[in-house]
Amino acid sequence: MNNAEIKTRVHAAMYKLIKEKGVASPVEVLLELGILSKENYEDWRFGRVSYLERVCQINLGKLSTINHEIRVFARKNELKPSWTAYMKWGKGNKTRLRFSKSSGEQIERLYATHYVSKIKVDEAKEKRADKDNALENNETTI
Repeated sequence: MNNAEIKTRVHAAMYKLIKEKGVASPVEVLLELGILSKENYEDWRFGRVSYLERVCQINLGKLSTINHEIRVFARKNELKPSWTAYMKWGKGNKTRLRFSKSSGEQIERLYATHYVSKIKVDEAKEKRADKDNALENNETTI
């Protein structure tokens, strides 16, 4: 897969995820592109794989390009970045999962950033305001 194909496929995956869920993440894009299998993803989430990049079926240069294109798409479409902690699934200590071999802070942050559509953010704010108003109304009637 060359860089032009990566750009096209990443942008298509981001578009699909945002349209379906209102949110997209690098991990979901990797799954969508077939670079990360569901089995390998689950092995990583359960802590059976030391870091995510180890089980991605593409080289680090291409992974870097994919992450770059995710950010380009997010900027162009005014998606709101939201950092998410990825914690180990299963029994035992809920330790934070690693994405890269180096565990570099910037790389880890980029992988853990989800991008949310403004529509989804506005809906959440509206829902929260409605809930707050309902609570206020209940308190005043008691």
